[in-house]
Amino acid sequence: MTDEIKKTDNFPPDWLLVESLDLEAQGVAHRADGKVVFIKGALPFEWVSANVHRKKNNWEQGVVTAIHRESSQRVTPDCPHFGLHEGACGGCKMQHLHIGAQVAVKQRVLEDNLWHLGKVKADNILRPIEGPAWGYRYRARISVRHVRKKGTVLVGFHERKSGYVADMKECLVLPPHVSDLLLPLRALITSMDAMETIPQIELACGDTVIALVLRHMEPLSEGDLGLLREFAKRHAGVQWWLQPKGPETVHLLDEGGAELSYDLPEFGIHMPFKPTDFTQVNPHINRVLVSRSLRLLDAQKDERVIDWFCGLGNFTLPIATQAREVLGVEGSETLVARSRENYMKNKALAPVNHALAATNFVARNLFEMTPAVLIQDGVADKWLVDPPREGAMALVQALADLHQQKLDPIANPPTPGAEHWTPPKRIVYVSCNPSTLARDADLLVHQAGYRCSAAGVVNMFPHTAHVESMAVFELEV
Repeated sequence: MTDEIKKTDNFPPDWLLVESLDLEAQGVAHRADGKVVFIKGALPFEWVSANVHRKKNNWEQGVVTAIHRESSQRVTPDCPHFGLHEGACGGCKMQHLHIGAQVAVKQRVLEDNLWHLGKVKADNILRPIEGPAWGYRYRARISVRHVRKKGTVLVGFHERKSGYVADMKECLVLPPHVSDLLLPLRALITSMDAMETIPQIELACGDTVIALVLRHMEPLSEGDLGLLREFAKRHAGVQWWLQPKGPETVHLLDEGGAELSYDLPEFGIHMPFKPTDFTQVNPHINRVLVSRSLRLLDAQKDERVIDWFCGLGNFTLPIATQAREVLGVEGSETLVARSRENYMKNKALAPVNHALAATNFVARNLFEMTPAVLIQDGVADKWLVDPPREGAMALVQALADLHQQKLDPIANPPTPGAEHWTPPKRIVYVSCNPSTLARDADLLVHQAGYRCSAAGVVNMFPHTAHVESMAVFELEV
């Protein structure tokens, strides 16, 4: 299509044809000499003019100044704070692109990463997991700044490529009941003695509670504490938590009140959590993600399953409704303790005919995994892997090493105990970084004896360039 347009259209030489989007949602074009130009605000198949502000030997970067032929997928952004104008919010990058096209771009990013970085092609492409395009962000770190020159307090996200806080009146990706708090929060902090020493508010929404973690650099006066309590009374569901120093100092302003939690109704699971615990940003997508992951995992009543990077047990506890035995492994001792608590609470609540399987949790540094430690955690029929952005390289490398030892025990001396250990026959890998997924898929497919039977994207963060995905790996027999 690109070549056809170049041949049939006689446009001025300074116009650029956008061919694709990169991982930062910038349009990608080429000059006549082959030099790459990254253009903010441009979309694929548009002819544009751009103001180039950065030049290197092999590439340039600029901002679109005029659109001469518009993409059929371009839409008018719903949020007044989105755009390339001065003071625009930097939280979203793709509001100008139709939501369906956003998902298609992310699917292409996943497939390209798997192939170009891992030389892996999935047997099947899963249907994208999609949900509400707006009001989905139940977790956020919101900056607070008293701007003397403007005579006001700003509460919101940073401006594009800037340390300044955007002057936001609303945020359409936050739930409406949270977006409606932005201006009241500005008024609240303006009235506080600690106005100058409050840098951020961390948001964590449960099903019924809006937890607001106030980071304060100095002790709060009794007057300020009273203002916080009054704010919570006026705004339903608000629960204040205070953070005087590091994350370990986070505590409730007042004990008691509603519990911060979310439910996974399909599995009868109730998940209490602390506002600083890791939970998925988008609860609507999380429910579907857990459901699909467990369908793909297909744990049976006679199977043992390991959930690596288990966190609070978001996948572990649902798996325990289906498997014979489950092991959850997590790097944080705090999260392991929380997982155990959640398991015991749900076990006590589960009806007799839906009793949870025997489940254990252990703390383990999964970035230092070895074949010996992997053997120590025992044989499992299936794995679920849900790592952070860094991926699960040490884990899959240990798995690959054990496979290579069986293929060639002379060149690769077996790890003690390996003769009694067998690899999982299926792995469901949930990823928040397509490049590390591709790197790990390379190891699994080319060194550990697996094939990638399926892969697909999860649109956890609509209107952003962030790509979440999942892949299924089957052990070759």
